[in-house]
Amino acid sequence: MRGVNEYGKKDGVQEYGEKRDKEASSVKDPWEMFENLNEYVYAADASTYELIFMNKKLRNKLGVSLQDAAGRKCYEILNSCSTPCTQCSNGELSEGKFKEWWRYDPKKQKYFALKDTVINEGGRRIRIEFAFDLGASDWQHSRYQDMEVVVNEGLRAALMESTPDKTINVLLEYLGKVLDGERTYIFEKNLSGGDDNTYEWTAAGITPEKDNLQQLPPEVCANWYRNFKENKSMVIPDVEETRKNDPVMYNVLKPQGINSLVVVPLYEQGKVIGFFGVDNPPEGRIEYAENLLQIIGHFISSSLKRRNLVRKLEIMSFRDHLTGFGNRYSMQRYVREKLKECEAVGVVYCDITGLKATNDREGHEAGDRYILRACESLSAVFDGCGLFRMGGDELLVICPQIQNDELEEKLELLKTSLNENSVIMAVGIAWRDSRYNIDEVIREAETLMYEDKASYYREMGVDRRK
Repeated sequence: MRGVNEYGKKDGVQEYGEKRDKEASSVKDPWEMFENLNEYVYAADASTYELIFMNKKLRNKLGVSLQDAAGRKCYEILNSCSTPCTQCSNGELSEGKFKEWWRYDPKKQKYFALKDTVINEGGRRIRIEFAFDLGASDWQHSRYQDMEVVVNEGLRAALMESTPDKTINVLLEYLGKVLDGERTYIFEKNLSGGDDNTYEWTAAGITPEKDNLQQLPPEVCANWYRNFKENKSMVIPDVEETRKNDPVMYNVLKPQGINSLVVVPLYEQGKVIGFFGVDNPPEGRIEYAENLLQIIGHFISSSLKRRNLVRKLEIMSFRDHLTGFGNRYSMQRYVREKLKECEAVGVVYCDITGLKATNDREGHEAGDRYILRACESLSAVFDGCGLFRMGGDELLVICPQIQNDELEEKLELLKTSLNENSVIMAVGIAWRDSRYNIDEVIREAETLMYEDKASYYREMGVDRRK
């Protein structure tokens, strides 16, 4: 514990605490009430994760002051991660309510009961967490000896999560901390025969590599997969050993700062579907890491299989089968997630003209091809926006954070693309900035679309009532 050192001199934490006490006597401090609580308390910006406050007990426990933590992220200081914690509850919090949960810290070998809430401070959402130390687990001897308990604790934490993706991320973070590694990860075989880094956890101060490790050519991991087919792991205590016998892999590993690693294969129905591992575990724990990863590998494979099933069900529930565009449920979710803090929005409402005539004259397969050509034009012009099929011949585009002149430009591009694809569509566009009701914007675009459709039929001399 920090406070007064062995020479009787005050350290930074005690001096900082005394400074807070003096300032509190003259300035109203909103965090003063939490300063001397017997629980661990901290506050952080719920959007940026920037630490705002830690009470005295937590500062003493971590050996830092608020000055030391200024500008730092809560996940860096509190959990030694370089990215937001996998179990972060920010998205589940609301003002005036507490989320109560617990978590096990594998490095401290302790359980913590947690109470989280948010407050609004000048338009800024501030997360406040209270942590209650429940003490050590029922195993006091070395965690590197009792593997069964380590596995059970990791699986228990992972299974508390609501989705397969969260389950996998929580487990990777747990393994990274238990093994004192710098990075844990999963690679999966892709359709072209290469490998993609699909999941990753990194310790504080370690640069994430996931984005740089996509579409690895098959030859990079070829030697590893030969071992995997024989049910063997890849254990590299010194990466320099691979310089001669596997130079292709060496050139991938060395730039990442990898000195050692343990990687085990992942299987589905006896077929290797990828691998997962840990980088730079301490030298004395490499064998332990291999054994632990082999045990957890079965659960990882099962979680990936469950993830794939969930994704298929999600496609069935939220995607139009013919076009791949989102359906009405997907649109509602898009509005809820993408427009929450959006300051401007554009809506394009479309009706495919002549679809019924095409179906009647040439058959429904021809009608489907007509719809797909219309969708092709929308996808090309509005890439990155929300694309939805609202009904048989009605398509909708939602463009977050777009300016009115940019929306008008895209409309002209759409007209050109539709002409090239031999598609006729009635189109209505509406745009709003600042405060808006998305339902009203959609209704306005729909009304304008019907006006455009009526104008087209007038020009063609067609009386639709007949």
